[in-house]
Amino acid sequence: MKNTLNAIFKSAASFLASPVKRRLLFIAILGVIALVEFFVLGLARRTFVFYNVDDGVIVVEDRMLKHSKSKEEDIIRYTEETLLGPVSPELLPLFPRDTKLKTLMYRNRVVYADFTESAALSSVEGGSVFDSFRTLYEGISRNFSYVKDIRFYIEGNAVFLHPEEQGL
Repeated sequence: MKNTLNAIFKSAASFLASPVKRRLLFIAILGVIALVEFFVLGLARRTFVFYNVDDGVIVVEDRMLKHSKSKEEDIIRYTEETLLGPVSPELLPLFPRDTKLKTLMYRNRVVYADFTESAALSSVEGGSVFDSFRTLYEGISRNFSYVKDIRFYIEGNAVFLHPEEQGL
């Protein structure tokens, strides 16, 4: 038993004597730790869209959000994270800063989301109300392929995004 342990320690010492092998081992250990953390925390990459301060062009941010067993909860987290605004200071939020998500339901592949009344106001920093809702619509559609349609409401009143709904 003692000879076996001595052999293991000698081979480990000779392996770690090389700086290249030592670095590769540390990279491998960090990779394993990152994978374990990823699977334990259950993070999922989500794409967020915001406006650029200088020219109003749409800019994409990627964030890692905790994945849950509920599709509805995932969409709620995404929507609330969108309402928080961009991480980068040179990007503009889609909605006024005090806009909150009142309720969100996911039923029969359709999302129903109701926002506070401040969502009806044009953001001082961002674009128009309909552009903001259209951008959020596209973001939810892009990140959650199982969603067939999205219905937005402000204090219970429907926000019309589709031309066929507006009679156009």
